[in-house]
Amino acid sequence: MAAGTIRYWAAAKAAAGVAEEPYAAGTLAEALDAVRERHPGELTRVLQRCSFLVDGDPVGTRSHETVRLAEGGTVEVLPPFAGG
Repeated sequence: MAAGTIRYWAAAKAAAGVAEEPYAAGTLAEALDAVRERHPGELTRVLQRCSFLVDGDPVGTRSHETVRLAEGGTVEVLPPFAGG
């Protein structure tokens, strides 16, 4: 199990009520399960539309169960952005 930081942006930050918080998980799926437990409600809905960066690398369509988290790593939670 690794420890690191989850950073929330835009609508995810508003729904979580914090800009960042620690994680203790081995995979992205485990980290997100813990986030859903800590922040039931709006954040759970926002996460369904988010993309994720793990240590700066896009997760894309990879299964969250296969994305390993590193000790001291960072998960960025990015909701869809509007703009042009």
